[in-house]
Amino acid sequence: MFKESLRSSFAEVGVALRDPEEFALRWDQETGWRPVIWLALGLTAVLGTTLYGMTMGIGLGAAAIAQRAMLLTVCAGLAWAIPLPALYVLNSLAGSRLRASTTLLAALVTTSWGGLAMVASVPINWFFSVAIPAQVPMLFSETTAAHIVLGVNLLVFAGVGVSMCDLFRRVMDTLDPGGERNPLWFLALVATIGSQLFYLVGLFTW
Repeated sequence: MFKESLRSSFAEVGVALRDPEEFALRWDQETGWRPVIWLALGLTAVLGTTLYGMTMGIGLGAAAIAQRAMLLTVCAGLAWAIPLPALYVLNSLAGSRLRASTTLLAALVTTSWGGLAMVASVPINWFFSVAIPAQVPMLFSETTAAHIVLGVNLLVFAGVGVSMCDLFRRVMDTLDPGGERNPLWFLALVATIGSQLFYLVGLFTW
């Protein structure tokens, strides 16, 4: 029974990744709260950040691979979780009818999609993290190689981040059409908190 429920939950996650706006609207209006679905969405986001974080430690040893996988997941999760209550409160004050669970659902759908995008970016970072340092000292100095790898990671994070911003905005608009709200400040806050956390834990140092 539990296996079937878990299997159907991950099938629903597939639907959420293909059509996030429709998925969020259906679960909010028709199905409501179902913990196993929310768990599956969260696990998808965690899996994506964990796998990508592992590639950020390539060449630094097994301990660094495990550490960066954990740090990326924790920091990304905190960056979304910390300002989320403020988004709900300010939206409510602005006249939004979204429930707290609906706001959380929009964030979970977005981060789940972002986790999948991070998984898709794993081969890119893996290739450059292995190929560029291998050219030291033939083509690059160690400093130049580190800067190139850093640039690749920043491009990946920027691309995924912009896509997640657009997706979150569309999901929120679908859940609360015509609502007097603008989630851009929230997304900017997520990016700021995330960047500060990444810097503090040394995630982008090679």
